[in-house]
Amino acid sequence: MTRVPITGMGIVAPGAIGVEALRELLAAGRGAVEPVDRFDTSGLSAHAAALVRDLNAKQFIAPMKLRRMNMPSRFALSAARMALDDCGAAPPENTGVALGTAFGPVQTSVEYMQEYVARGAALAPPHLFAESVANAPGSHVAIEHNLRGFNITFTQRESSALAAAMYACAQIVKGTVPAALIGGVEELNEMVFSVLDRIGALADDMRPFDARRHGFAAGEGGAVFTLGIGPKVYAYFSGFGIARDTTATISDWGEDAGAIVTAMRTALDDAGLTPADVDAVFASANGTKRLDAAEARAIARLFSCDVVAAKAYFGEHAAGNALQIAAAILAVADQVLPASAGFEVRDESLPLAPTRTAIARPLRHVLVNAISAGGGIVSAVISREAA
Repeated sequence: MTRVPITGMGIVAPGAIGVEALRELLAAGRGAVEPVDRFDTSGLSAHAAALVRDLNAKQFIAPMKLRRMNMPSRFALSAARMALDDCGAAPPENTGVALGTAFGPVQTSVEYMQEYVARGAALAPPHLFAESVANAPGSHVAIEHNLRGFNITFTQRESSALAAAMYACAQIVKGTVPAALIGGVEELNEMVFSVLDRIGALADDMRPFDARRHGFAAGEGGAVFTLGIGPKVYAYFSGFGIARDTTATISDWGEDAGAIVTAMRTALDDAGLTPADVDAVFASANGTKRLDAAEARAIARLFSCDVVAAKAYFGEHAAGNALQIAAAILAVADQVLPASAGFEVRDESLPLAPTRTAIARPLRHVLVNAISAGGGIVSAVISREAA
């Protein structure tokens, strides 16, 4: 694949608003998971999550527009504004937009249906209906910046953001558009948290690859990246691969390490690389028993390089995937691998252990995995050089 330059980043993360704040969060080596106080969790098993607390959306969105936007749209528009400011150039009019989200604006849908039931269809607020669809954040980004290229939203659970990146890069390489804004956004709300808790997915801590792992912490926020806009370059997307684990259920990960190997090999082939060319893998590991075990086996089959598990910094789902991509981009740009937050005790049944501390070292290429409950797998190679 022709390498696609990543030229700007906008970050709305738990504990980090902006690129520099994300650098500081990763350098500190501590995740942002903390007790939930947004809604009552007293009847649930889990009580912690990674929440965005420091975003002042008025810095990025006009007040009259802000009033009509739900939280995912605020995350996306704020991150897009930061990304465009970061890249230092105005986007071409035919720039595309591709965002990912695991669950979309569930809270808005709940509020609309409550109004619909209480007041009837004629009196239910129409702005809630417009904001209840998964593609509302991407639509706001395109409208705000007059972007008339493709506008697409991926809902592939935990791998949504990397799927969006793959689509946008393919369109740029084909010449459909000259540039794109990509990324992922997620909002944590009571309904999503309660459902995930009911199926036993959640934990109050997040320990990827750790012997004590027992589930993931949900997260929210978002990240937006500019592709092909402006002179600055952080790194390049150089290859993608996809596969499906048919042993996965709709609410859990599977056990087919071979499917993960297929996605990673395809990404390497697309980039024209071999496993020996990869200096680090940013794993999709999130502290669940099945995912971490299958991915560890898959990585060990192909690589003998460093492995980073970054999701404990900002929780799981589409925002977690987008912020995982951001962490990998910064690693390549800064030539520093972060510590794997939450990892302390090695699981001797696994063939690898992730980074315990930050490591400064040459990084030519890193591979990023995104693996969904339900079986979707996307792998990408991020490279330092244009060729």
